[in-house]
Amino acid sequence: MVSPLPVLEDKTLFARGDTSITPAPEEISRLVIYLVKPSRYDDDGYLVRHWRGVLPSNTLSCLAGLTDDVVQRKVLGEHLKISTVLVDESVERMPRRKILADAGRKGTRAVVCLAGVQTNQFARATDIALEYASLGVRVMIGGFHVSGMTAMFPEGTPDIARLTDAGVTVVAGEVEDRWAALLSDVVNDRLQPLYNFLATPPELKRQPVPRVKRSYMKRFAVSNLGTIDTSRGCPFACTFCTIINVQGRKMRCREASDLRNTIIENYNQGINFYFFTDDNFARNKNWESILDLIIDLNNEGRHITFMMQIDVRAYKIPGFVEKSKRAGCSQVFVGMESINPDNLKAAGKTQNDVGDYAHMVEVWHDAGVAVHVGYIIGFPFDTPESVADDVRRLADEMKVDQASFFMLTPLPGSVDHKRMVENGEEMDSDFNRFDSFHAATNHPRMTKAQWFETYQRAWRDFYRFDRMRAIMRRTPRRHYWNVFTNFMWYKNSFLSEDAHPMVTGFIRRKKRCERRPGMPREERWSYFLNRLREIKKELVTRWSLSRELQELWLQTRRRTEVENRVADALHELALQRKRIRFRIEDWKAAYSAAQAQVPSAWKIVVAKVNVLSLRWTYTRQDLDNFWRQTRRQWECRAFHRINWPLATWYAFRDAVLSLRFALHMALRLQ
Repeated sequence: MVSPLPVLEDKTLFARGDTSITPAPEEISRLVIYLVKPSRYDDDGYLVRHWRGVLPSNTLSCLAGLTDDVVQRKVLGEHLKISTVLVDESVERMPRRKILADAGRKGTRAVVCLAGVQTNQFARATDIALEYASLGVRVMIGGFHVSGMTAMFPEGTPDIARLTDAGVTVVAGEVEDRWAALLSDVVNDRLQPLYNFLATPPELKRQPVPRVKRSYMKRFAVSNLGTIDTSRGCPFACTFCTIINVQGRKMRCREASDLRNTIIENYNQGINFYFFTDDNFARNKNWESILDLIIDLNNEGRHITFMMQIDVRAYKIPGFVEKSKRAGCSQVFVGMESINPDNLKAAGKTQNDVGDYAHMVEVWHDAGVAVHVGYIIGFPFDTPESVADDVRRLADEMKVDQASFFMLTPLPGSVDHKRMVENGEEMDSDFNRFDSFHAATNHPRMTKAQWFETYQRAWRDFYRFDRMRAIMRRTPRRHYWNVFTNFMWYKNSFLSEDAHPMVTGFIRRKKRCERRPGMPREERWSYFLNRLREIKKELVTRWSLSRELQELWLQTRRRTEVENRVADALHELALQRKRIRFRIEDWKAAYSAAQAQVPSAWKIVVAKVNVLSLRWTYTRQDLDNFWRQTRRQWECRAFHRINWPLATWYAFRDAVLSLRFALHMALRLQ
């Protein structure tokens, strides 16, 4: 458990609102800035890294934009050459040799900036900071963890003191208007132990906008995705939230005119889908002018879409839904949190009205916008039974399109965390587990094991095949693939990666030597065997998931009215026969009936239908049933019972279907 650190008179915890900018001395001709987004450790202590990521870091983009501004203004001297290297540990390794080489090169200043560090990444960030500081490299660390700790415990905490004692510079708060001054301190070798900017958060008007680096985006599965924060802060007072104590309750907003050039520049690089990372875009006073900007850009021939985070009452703002639709909004992320009024009251989320949830979802659906809700499990009145019923109501009654589930976690910077520290309540001592999918505290109505199982069951229940099918069938055609790829991402995360979708990626890259300090390195042979078992499990899971997604695609892709009627007729026939295998006469009868009901339908000779055509492929269940039967015969060594000619034909059909599905997915992810 973390406890407040008394004021340390013998420590130099320097705090100030700003610093002066002094150009680099003549002998320093080069500054290399390593902007690093640290990863985290898994439960076995191994560093989490993937071949392709999902969510790029907006913090890296923000700091890249601020650095470009410093370069253009040349405030650190005409002679100083500044280089910026973006490192996202979730998708790449730390360039250790290059950092040490730059740090030791004459006439060069190098600094490692650990940016946007969240609590579950703090353990890894601390290890990086201590390692490089011990090697004489200048290191700065910022983000929500150190800012939240400093905001709630200004007298200091052990985790912050450990860093400053080792020579690491801690930066609390936002650095717009201060970035040039911080870099000035780097090149003039006068970095202080602690910079505290929390009391004076910067205005965002006319500030440099986050810059999306194409080279960075290539490491992510969806290369056309960009992130921008158009505002910061939140006017509400939820007790579990860190935003209000780190970024404040006063909304600070960017001007639409400041965003235009950046969006156009990004579009020319292939970035045409945005995630507005604002905690609540609807409370941005400039929301209308920003949406008007996107509408204008689309009218000029650019196709730009986006998703945004909002509150449950945002739809009541006059004109907000209609203008969001016109601007190309594909999805809203809504902080619903719970559908139990007692839980909402306990969390201080009094702005949410449970009785209005279904209507809110309906309004967004009428505008053709998908609704993605954030739902927290672990509030005081939750039980396994109540959560299961909540998930059913979310999917079947309120008809939300997507849900992200979280375990209630007392994050540093929140009122909940401060209260628990001051009351001496039990918390997990390892910040690596403060990731919203571990039980970091005790629950009054569930054991930790029950709590975690309830959380896992919520994912499985909401993303059942029948519920995903219902969602896809009502999704507007223009947003079909956005929702579909989200399902692929989410199910891959909690099935294959066994992690929350927002902290994972695709295809784990695990190294034996990259293990948390203090944990023993496995023997090569033992590690190799364990890794083989893990890869086998992942491959089997992904194979099964690919089959499920193919079936989802086949049953929900857009068809003509005739195709829909034929599919329904064949489905009814399959239920009657309790098997899926049709004769050509069945196809003819189904088509004739459909053609009679839709006389204007296009004509086709059913007897000549190409069975490999996707137009007439409604399901892969016949393939799956055949392969299951064949597998049983193989396992029983009844080789003579296997229909080998049919197996060859089905293998060809399966290969063609899988190839077409893979091509569709590949094209949509470009």
